[in-house]
Amino acid sequence: MIWHDGIPTLEAVNEMSRNTLGAHLNMIFTDIGADYITASMPVNHTTHQPMGLLHGGASAALAETVGSVAGWLCINKEKQNCVGLELNCNHIKGKRDGTVYATARPLHIGGSTQVWDIRILDEQDKLICVSRLTIAVIRKIAP
Repeated sequence: MIWHDGIPTLEAVNEMSRNTLGAHLNMIFTDIGADYITASMPVNHTTHQPMGLLHGGASAALAETVGSVAGWLCINKEKQNCVGLELNCNHIKGKRDGTVYATARPLHIGGSTQVWDIRILDEQDKLICVSRLTIAVIRKIAP
């Protein structure tokens, strides 16, 4: 298992996400396993671009949210923080409505960096977007 403090509950992860961008886009964490985490996001007027398709920025926000939460769950929260360094998204297929699901799995979990593979699929398991998120693990600085 990759999680620093054991597998968290979905309730705890969703509670942590209150009053964030993810909450405003109606992202909900739906599954956590020993080495992955998944969240859903509706495809509707709140996540559309002007042509009525899923906005690439909404997909990027979903990918970064899932990957960042995954990274945070892997660190010692008393001593470390993690911050995004780079997000790459390839938008494979358009989507007009329904729900998309992003799953983050680690490619590398190191002491100073992490790299996450995030796949966004639709309800029929069709690939909508593939992303890679690189995270810096930094020493926590007292306030």
